[in-house]
Amino acid sequence: MVIKVFLASSSGSTAIKKKQQDVVGFLEALKVDYTQLDIACNEENRMWMRQNVPEEKKPANGIPLPPQIFNEEGYCGDYDTFFDAKEDNSVYAFLGLPPPPGSKEAEQADKAHIVENGNHADENLDDSIEVPEEERNGDAHVEEEQAEEADEEGGEGGEEEEAEEEAADGEAADEETAGDEAPAEAEEEAVEETDEAQAEEEEQEEEDLQSEEEEELRQLEEEDEAEVQEEEEEDLEETQEEEAE
Repeated sequence: MVIKVFLASSSGSTAIKKKQQDVVGFLEALKVDYTQLDIACNEENRMWMRQNVPEEKKPANGIPLPPQIFNEEGYCGDYDTFFDAKEDNSVYAFLGLPPPPGSKEAEQADKAHIVENGNHADENLDDSIEVPEEERNGDAHVEEEQAEEADEEGGEGGEEEEAEEEAADGEAADEETAGDEAPAEAEEEAVEETDEAQAEEEEQEEEDLQSEEEEELRQLEEEDEAEVQEEEEEDLEETQEEEAE
C-alpha cells in the first residue's frame, strides 16, 4: 500500500505550508512509506485530487485545499482529520495501515483485546460456578438461621458502639472536606483561566488560518481563470489565422 500526500510546492499560504510540513514530518518520524504529489506543477495531479476527494468532504466552493491524503485510490482525509488521528494515537488506523508492534496504537489495541477477553472470561467463570451440595439439600439454610439468631442476641450491645464510631467518622470526614475545599476551588479557577486562554488562542488561530485559506483559494481560482482565458486566446488566434489564410 502506498500513501499519497497531495501538496502544493509553490503555495503562497503560510498556513498551508505549515500543514504540509506537519503531515510530511510526522509520516517520516513514523517511517511510513509515502509519495508526494505536487498539484502546483502538475495539472494531472491537481485534477485527480479534486475528482477523488469525496463530495461530502469538499468545502462549500467544491475546491479542496492541500494537503490531502490517500491510501492508493482510497481517501484517508485532509489535515484536520489527520491532526485528530494524531491526537488520538490512531494515525495508522487513519491511514488504513496495521500499527507496528511496540507503537502506542498497538499497545492500545492490545489493552482493548485484553479487556474484551477478560470480560468473556469473567462471564464464563460465573457460568461455571456450581451450587454447593449443602445449599441444595437445605443444610446451609439451617446454619444461616442459627447464625442470625446468635447475631441478634449479641448485636444489641454493640449497636451503641457502632453509632458512636459512625458519628466520629462523620466529624472527621467533615473536617477533611473543609480542609480540601480551598485548594480544590483554587485549582478549579486555574483550570478555568487556562481553558479560557486556550480557547481565545485557538479562536485567533482559526481566524488567521481561515484568512490564509481564503487567500490560497483566491489564488487557485485566479490561476484557473488565467488558464481558461489563455486557452480562449489561443483558440481565437488559431481562428484568425485560418480566416486570414
